[in-house]
Amino acid sequence: MATQQLSDGPKVKLYWLEKSRSQRILWLLEELKVPYDIQTFKRTKEKLAPPELKEIHPLGKSPVVSIEAPGLSEPLILAESSCIIEYLTEHFGKWLEPKQYAEGKEGQVGGETEEWLRYRFFMHYAEGSLMTYLIVALIVGNIKSSPVPFFIKPITGAIANKINSLFLEPNFTTHFSFLEGQIASSPGGGDYLCGKELTGADILMSFPLEAAKGRTGLDTAKYPKLCAYIDRLHEREAYKNAVKKIIEVEGSYDSNL
Repeated sequence: MATQQLSDGPKVKLYWLEKSRSQRILWLLEELKVPYDIQTFKRTKEKLAPPELKEIHPLGKSPVVSIEAPGLSEPLILAESSCIIEYLTEHFGKWLEPKQYAEGKEGQVGGETEEWLRYRFFMHYAEGSLMTYLIVALIVGNIKSSPVPFFIKPITGAIANKINSLFLEPNFTTHFSFLEGQIASSPGGGDYLCGKELTGADILMSFPLEAAKGRTGLDTAKYPKLCAYIDRLHEREAYKNAVKKIIEVEGSYDSNL
C-alpha cells in the first residue's frame, strides 16, 4: 500500500484495480492534491475483479474510495467513477467544475453557462453512451479471439465481423465525429471539452477515449483534434504523476484490458 501526503485532515483511500477505470480516479487525486492511500488489486485469470473487492463494496468493482474525516465514526464508501468525481470535486476541487450560471441569471431556467451544460452532459455521456459501445467491442474482440475448434472459428469470426461492421463501426463514427466537433467548438476556443480549463468531465472521459484508441478506428488521420486532445490530457503533470505512482507501487503500468 502506498501513502501520499498524510495530514490531519480528510484522507482518501483508493481501491485501485489494474486495467480499469480506477486510474482516472488516481489522476483526479493527483490534480486535487489531497492526502490519499492506494491499495492495488490484480485481475483474475478470467480478467475479472478479484473477490476481495466485495469486502470493500458489495458490487466488488473498482474504483471504490473510502474517506476518513473528522466527525465520521466510520469511513465513507463511494463507488462509481462519476459519483466519486462529483463528490471529491465538490469537497476538494471546485475549480474542476465550471461556473453554473451566467452573470445575472442565477437560478433561471436556461441561465446556465455553456461550459457547465457541457460538463453535466459529459459526466453522463462518458459511461451512459460512449462506454457502452466500448464494452460491446471488448466482448466482440474476445469472441473473435477465443480458443475454439478450427472448424467453428470461421463462424465466431463471421459473427464478430458482422457486429463490427453493422453496429460498432457506424456508432463509433457517429460518436468520434461528434467529439471531434465538440473539441473544435470548445467554449472560448478552449483546449478541453468544456472550455479553457480542465474539468472532472475531462478526467471521466479519459478512460473510454484511451480504450477507443486501442480498440477502434480512433486515429489521428480521421480525428486529429480528438487525438490531440487525448495527448493534451496525457501531458498534464498530475496525469503523469498518477502513472508514476502505479509504476512505483506495481512495477509497471498498462491500461489495455
